[in-house]
Amino acid sequence: MYFLPQRMKPKEYLVEKCINFKGASAIIYLCLKFLKNLSTTKTDTVLYMRVIFCGKFSTYFHLCSWLWQKQPSYNHVYIPRLVAEGKTKKSSGDFHLDRLLPSTGWVRRAWQLSEDDLLSSTGLDAVVFMRIFTFSVKVFTVAAVIGIFILLPINYFGTQIHASDFVDIPNKSLDLFSIANVNDGSKRLWVHFCVVYFITAFVCYLLFIEYQHISSTRIAYFYASKPQPHQFTVLVRGVPVSRLGKFSESIRVFFMEYHSSTYLSHTVVNTPSRIKSLIEVPAAFVSFKTCYGAAVASDMRQSDNPTEWVTEQAPEPRDVYWPFFSPSFMQRWISKLVVVVLSIVLTVLFLIPVVFVQGLTNLDKLKTLFPFLKGILNITFVSQVITGYLPSLILTLFLKIVPPIMMLFSSMQGFSSYSRIERSACTKVLIFTVWNIFFANVLSGSAIRQLDTFLEPKNIPIKLAVAVPAQASFFIAYVVTNGWTSLSSEIFRVAPLLCTSVKNCVGSHDDEAQSLPFHSEVPRILFFGLLGLTYVFLAPLILPFLLAYFCLGYIVYRNQLLDVYEPRYETGGKLWPTVHNSTIFSLLLLQTLAIGIFGLKKLPVASTLILPLLIITLLFNEYCRKRFLPVFESHSAESVIKKDRENENDPTMPEFLEKLPTAYRDPALKPNQEYAGYRDHNTPLLSSV
Repeated sequence: MYFLPQRMKPKEYLVEKCINFKGASAIIYLCLKFLKNLSTTKTDTVLYMRVIFCGKFSTYFHLCSWLWQKQPSYNHVYIPRLVAEGKTKKSSGDFHLDRLLPSTGWVRRAWQLSEDDLLSSTGLDAVVFMRIFTFSVKVFTVAAVIGIFILLPINYFGTQIHASDFVDIPNKSLDLFSIANVNDGSKRLWVHFCVVYFITAFVCYLLFIEYQHISSTRIAYFYASKPQPHQFTVLVRGVPVSRLGKFSESIRVFFMEYHSSTYLSHTVVNTPSRIKSLIEVPAAFVSFKTCYGAAVASDMRQSDNPTEWVTEQAPEPRDVYWPFFSPSFMQRWISKLVVVVLSIVLTVLFLIPVVFVQGLTNLDKLKTLFPFLKGILNITFVSQVITGYLPSLILTLFLKIVPPIMMLFSSMQGFSSYSRIERSACTKVLIFTVWNIFFANVLSGSAIRQLDTFLEPKNIPIKLAVAVPAQASFFIAYVVTNGWTSLSSEIFRVAPLLCTSVKNCVGSHDDEAQSLPFHSEVPRILFFGLLGLTYVFLAPLILPFLLAYFCLGYIVYRNQLLDVYEPRYETGGKLWPTVHNSTIFSLLLLQTLAIGIFGLKKLPVASTLILPLLIITLLFNEYCRKRFLPVFESHSAESVIKKDRENENDPTMPEFLEKLPTAYRDPALKPNQEYAGYRDHNTPLLSSV
């Protein structure tokens, strides 16, 4: 049976539902048409082809996602978190015409959700993740206005390219909108100088505001939380064997002697052996009667021998990474060295596809290396595909394997929790991306024959100033290819859709929702931020593409956090220092490029005046590190004592402390339903043990 709004014919209903979607498509088409009309050169045709292809790709994926989100049989794909929590409504079985039409209700819902509501439903880690988008939108809204309405006209009305290379103007039309077209020594370059100072000051101001807001929210979140096992527990490693040969006895004697007033109990970590018996390892979770007792034990060195009785704040029970408790201090140290070497090897090996990708962007090189392909390469469409979309696509496909590898490397370093493993992998992926996608592309594209000169520190600003602007078109295409399409893939959820389609055929479903992969998503977002800050005064044409990405990402990921991803752990926003450090690095790179650019443009005074800005940025970062970073490393004595005083008035605390010793047990050694109680980040121990 069909259900239509009253007094509306089916045709009118379809038109009303689709008019907004067509209008948006028309606007996108006109914008892309404008980009094409900027010039008719090969470079811009390739750029236009990338943009129009990814624009259509993004549009169709969003349309498909809106359709599939209305099909109840695909709830496990598009709202798995709601399915796992039992919040989905059962379908009546009747066919509704509305199911076949695009809907933007999810956009409105994601936009209208307040930060407090997001915090209560997804936790502080998710809020911090979304603060990256709000921070980026603020930065690049201002940067785009300045870049498009101030810098772009100044660049376009310059005559440097006309004067120096009049014959080759058609092949350099994109450079007409960059700083390369401003005449050497021109007074107009002082506008770019002022923009560098303004953007640095504006970004530092926002960084300070964000750091202050998130640190205060972290403290308030700690006060508002219910008693949690990890607040009363420390992880102890390097436990020496007692005379009786039992680790448990050593732990009891040691903590009864040195922490007698606060020590409660302990749980030795066990690993199953091949003969189906449990073997104790020199590690244990030690519980205390108060948060203050646990904080003191975790922050102080317990033994004169630094390799024994090593303590740290225990992670949440659901966050514990159990496989790596057996290795000793020396084994963990060696593992860290091995991981560093493996990460360097992977970074070096990845230069091979990067150099190959850069080779695809140069048709002349391809014709020289493969003369038998000249006939095919002379075909306009083939050449545009090979030099335009294919390089970014190949690079994106290779990058897909990097986050899982970095997660594997991080898991070998001896971290005790999934959250620390993921944060470590996030840093590794970010460094890998910045080096291989930014620096390696820049060097292989422009300065690979001058590496001996580049290694001299005094020449770094000049070499970067020459190499980076030359890759502007590649990075614009990379933002569109890797950024916009990644958002479409996030909404469409290709892999879960295929898996669910197969499971629908066999009649099975998995109701467990996955967590957001911070180690792959955060580096991508931060890398786009680096590109935006780097090119803000070099080639401002990239800024609208980045702003569009961050605006779309804000809506998309809000929806995904509400309906798709379920938090696997809660760290209280410990991810933000990584965001801060990445942004500071981007500012330093911006200033280094400015020094080189103004030197090349024969404006040495401007280059010299950038040096104080670089020093001020470093001092600002040091201040933030001293002022805010300790809040993210551990809670203060003031906080934990206040928390203990609140807990004294909690009538459930005796029962909580009674059941605390059983909180940390390997889930492989206890029933699944018992461990499932830790899934809610606000669920106290009392309701789960």
